Amino acid sequence: MRREPLFSPDVSGRSTLEPAQPSIRAPLAYRRVKLALLHTLSLSRLAFAAVFLLTSDLWLRAGLIVLSGLTDVLDGWIARHARLTTRLGAIIDPVADRGFAVTAILALLLNGLLTPVQVCLLLLRDVTTAVGFVVTRVVPTFRPVEVKARMLGKATTAVQTLTLLAALVLPVFVKPLVAVAGVLAVAAVVDYTNAMWRARVRP
Repeated sequence: MRREPLFSPDVSGRSTLEPAQPSIRAPLAYRRVKLALLHTLSLSRLAFAAVFLLTSDLWLRAGLIVLSGLTDVLDGWIARHARLTTRLGAIIDPVADRGFAVTAILALLLNGLLTPVQVCLLLLRDVTTAVGFVVTRVVPTFRPVEVKARMLGKATTAVQTLTLLAALVLPVFVKPLVAVAGVLAVAAVVDYTNAMWRARVRP
């Protein structure tokens, strides 16, 4: 008597009991979900900016500044350690970061907690880097240059955040912090310009 095989091949010749090959789409979809969550974390700073404008509560505003700084550090840490760094993320993160900072600075100016000169010094780095970003997108020799955060820029952001907190809860520290922020901003602009110039495509 002829025995039937324990399993029979399908029309393609593959055993019906062979494990299905894992779909290559699953890891890609998982990565996209993680990127979406990471970008949402970055964009949360724009929501914080809106709340900052809508409230006049001193401690709530101070809490929003702290939350903005924490999410900035957190999303950068996640992007590096989970290998989720992308060109889109490199744009979203500074836009959200600067969006909150500029909103908070202008709000404190309108509230009389910062002077116009102090605002100019605090925004010096932001205005200059914005111009630099436009240049990298318009001038052909600078288009391949990737806009990346640099240490002096991070230091400027940290002092800027401390200045915003001081304006709310410790006004006596505003002037020295603004002075430090101004010096760091100039140094950051020089460093950023030098990095762009060295990374350009030479004709």
